[in-house]
Amino acid sequence: MFEMLPPVLLLHLVASVPPPSGAPPRICRRCCDHLEPAEGSPARNPAQNQMPEIRTYINMTILKGDKGNRGDKGTPGKAGVEGPPGSRGPMGPKGTKGQIGAPGNACKTQYAAFSVGRRKALHSVDYYQALIFDTVFVNLHEHFNMFKGKFYCYVPGIYFFNINIHTWNFKETYLHIMQNDQEKVIVYAQPSERSIMQSQSIMLSLEQNDEVWVRLYKRERENAVYSDDVDVYITFNGYLIRSNLE
Repeated sequence: MFEMLPPVLLLHLVASVPPPSGAPPRICRRCCDHLEPAEGSPARNPAQNQMPEIRTYINMTILKGDKGNRGDKGTPGKAGVEGPPGSRGPMGPKGTKGQIGAPGNACKTQYAAFSVGRRKALHSVDYYQALIFDTVFVNLHEHFNMFKGKFYCYVPGIYFFNINIHTWNFKETYLHIMQNDQEKVIVYAQPSERSIMQSQSIMLSLEQNDEVWVRLYKRERENAVYSDDVDVYITFNGYLIRSNLE
């Protein structure tokens, strides 16, 4: 039926069709619209030639692939600031007993000992008189001076000393074991018809260069000790028990 209509009427119907409601009118663009307008011609509105901005959104969860291999270890970073010390932890359990150590150096062990005697009898002629000895049994490192009758301490520590004497009939026996100039213990026997053996012992704490010796003391009566050339009746002994360095 439409084929019978005149061509003029068909064009009129196409031109009179209104655009869709709410849609902006589309602007006709030509291939030369991007050129600058000629001088003196009215300027075009740029907004009319601008295309609408299109932003593409990609859902990455759809594009996520399989987990890759672990990368190489990076270089160590710089050390941080040292932190404060932590609190002391609880005491650990007692360890097992260790192995026995190697023997120590015997040269480091210190000794001191002497044992001397006298074969001649002695009568005191002065109020204070040192008892001199003439026989050596032991004199380790020559700490006992035979000319002075004195033991000199070169190893400070605890020492044991002992004196044995034989009294003389009808004569008094009066001796002291001396430390430097101080009387420590006495050996005494009153005059008697019988001669007897007397003994005295003591332990002393000695310091460097201390002297230990035996002194006779003369009073109103004659003071004497007995001995002979055959037997040794008088002995003086001493030795180190414990060094202060141990």
